[in-house]
Amino acid sequence: MENSNPSTSRKRQRPGPEPGPEPEPESDLDEAQLQSLEENFNLSDTLVALRMMRAQFPRIEKVSIPPFILRSQLYSSVKDRTQVDRELEYICASQSLRREGVLCTFKLNTGQDDHAIMFLDDYFSQIERISKRLEAQKLEGLCVFEWFKEHVIHSKLDPSIGHDELRSLLSLGGKVKEEHISLLINAGLLTRQLIDPNMYWFAIPNIGSVLKGLSQGRKELMSFLNRRKYKEMAMAALEKKRLRLSPLDMRFHLRDLLGSGHLKTVEAPTGLLVKVVKD
Repeated sequence: MENSNPSTSRKRQRPGPEPGPEPEPESDLDEAQLQSLEENFNLSDTLVALRMMRAQFPRIEKVSIPPFILRSQLYSSVKDRTQVDRELEYICASQSLRREGVLCTFKLNTGQDDHAIMFLDDYFSQIERISKRLEAQKLEGLCVFEWFKEHVIHSKLDPSIGHDELRSLLSLGGKVKEEHISLLINAGLLTRQLIDPNMYWFAIPNIGSVLKGLSQGRKELMSFLNRRKYKEMAMAALEKKRLRLSPLDMRFHLRDLLGSGHLKTVEAPTGLLVKVVKD
């Protein structure tokens, strides 16, 4: 992917601090670094890759889930991992971009250090669909979904949150009851952490079967390549294959395993080869 030309980026005016009790998130980046990154953000390789993968997210039958991108997949597209990490850190550090609805990140329960990245407007659209479905069931307390969007997601940048902090942020919207938090859990927006029931992971509703397919698809693809004589296969031929155990397509899995370092690509006279990386 070609590097962006900073001189062609359109400078943006940084908004002043907003009133209210919600503090700016802390970051390891200083003000000058944040200003430089914000000026070039619209043309960054990381954002270009995110938008491309969002558009190419596979259509999954019988599951309503917005497009998400794995951090490992970004590493397969943007070769400079430090650049990816730095730009993602900036997105989370910048309250102005957060207010504009750029990205949110989630820790995935796959048994590995997997993080999903989702465009915030996609996530909010999913929350709206859930709220409308529950409204049709005439449930009470649905105002909590607006509180969650406005006061929690926009201000809490970590993938997890404590019970007391959650109540405190939700209370900026109205009087909080435990029933409100139960609604968020039942909707799949929060999951309790096993090691500490007073801590929650932010979650993507309906993602359970997709995560199962992600894990199984990884194993299926690696097993397939390991059974081949030279543990390799032409990229063009491999992309045409379908995995039996995953609802995600081959391109999704290839980007994931290439970015995580389990696979690599090698140039050959016949074209690009995908090869298993030896331990």
